[in-house]
Amino acid sequence: MSNSSLLAPGSTLEKRYRIVRELGRGGFGRTYLAEDINRYSERCVLKEFSPVVQSTKAEELFDREASMLYQLKHPQIPRFRELLRTDLDGSRSLFLVQDYIEGPTYEEILIARQQQGKNFSEAEATQLLLQILPVLEYIHAQNLIHRDISPDNIIQNNADKLPFLIDFGSVKQIAANAAYQFSARQDTAIGKQGYSPPEQMRLGKVSVASDLYALAVTVLVLLTGKKPQKLYDSNSKTWDWRSRVQISQNLGSVLDKMLAEQSRDRYQSAKEVRAALKDPKLSQISSMLSQIVTVNFVGRPFQSTPQNASSNNPPATRNHQAINHTGNRFKLVKWKAVASLSVVLLPGILAFNIVKSGFSLPKLPELPQQPGSPSLDAEIARQEKIGSRRKNLDIDRDIFYQKVDELFYNKYPELQGRSLTEQPEDAAIREKWYKVAEDLLDRLEKGERL
Repeated sequence: MSNSSLLAPGSTLEKRYRIVRELGRGGFGRTYLAEDINRYSERCVLKEFSPVVQSTKAEELFDREASMLYQLKHPQIPRFRELLRTDLDGSRSLFLVQDYIEGPTYEEILIARQQQGKNFSEAEATQLLLQILPVLEYIHAQNLIHRDISPDNIIQNNADKLPFLIDFGSVKQIAANAAYQFSARQDTAIGKQGYSPPEQMRLGKVSVASDLYALAVTVLVLLTGKKPQKLYDSNSKTWDWRSRVQISQNLGSVLDKMLAEQSRDRYQSAKEVRAALKDPKLSQISSMLSQIVTVNFVGRPFQSTPQNASSNNPPATRNHQAINHTGNRFKLVKWKAVASLSVVLLPGILAFNIVKSGFSLPKLPELPQQPGSPSLDAEIARQEKIGSRRKNLDIDRDIFYQKVDELFYNKYPELQGRSLTEQPEDAAIREKWYKVAEDLLDRLEKGERL
């Protein structure tokens, strides 16, 4: 493989990737912004990897690691497209091709803030944690460790303002191991000085707790505006940051535990951190999955909003605590008894899920169908299939249903502010919602990003 050589803007690799500009460079090569000529000049990133020592073994290791990254499918991770082998100046070169995320890194955002005399607020730092921890939870479930979390490896997407995790250090680790194996180099630990925990920098040992440590350092840097070296006392091996920023006791305690010197003293999963932060999504999802309720209707579905009701109520598209939407007034009745037809509160405007069980309910005259009827069974099966396809794509439940709702309202704006019921008169609208969800799943299964 080559020692990294500069690609000029306008040049083309493999008659497909047209170079726009260099984005940066690191110890393993350069990174370029390019246009995919075969995909209507869609922008992508080419990341070159050039180990110090050329070897077939190193290329095999890259190929294996690239296949692992290819399996990652999360709406906040740039999609990995391919491992590109090509010749540059007569030497074999290797590039990882990924989606390009338009937006600033959190390091760039911090620099811009500091020019105005500001850093990140506690609310902003907490929001970042709650938005990025589910991403870590996902990659850790795939038996991968990021290894290189820092403000410059998190991008705020311009389109939806969500943080994207980039630059997985696992591939760099493969390069480092290859370099060590074939050149007896000793400096092969992967990570950023100050951000990565001691066991990673000294011994090359990584775990889930390593990523959580680096994420906590990232948050401290954003809160204080100081580099890690200014916040860490190497003599006492402690973090000295509390005098530089005032935050709540809970967030401070969470960060302290994430930053524990010994890996075993830290949280052992991203979900544990979310629970400690009292992530509302965790409690809401847990509640809605465990709470089965029946609905006793007051008034008629889709009746006009009463005159004494507020006309400024926003669409309740993500109400996980009660079905209580503009234009509909419902009373939730929690049954401890055995139920044959029940409603599970799910994300999205389709705020019900008809499920079967071996129980019986007091007769509800408003529900014209009984479980076991062909149309009801078909609808149950359709909902289950939508849920199964989403799960197979490893897409967060809330993110998926929020996107379906958005597409549904864009397509049917006249239904804005209304929710769906299991009444027969809503069957046609439910059909439209299912179709929107299924069309979105079709596109995602073909490789599109959410």
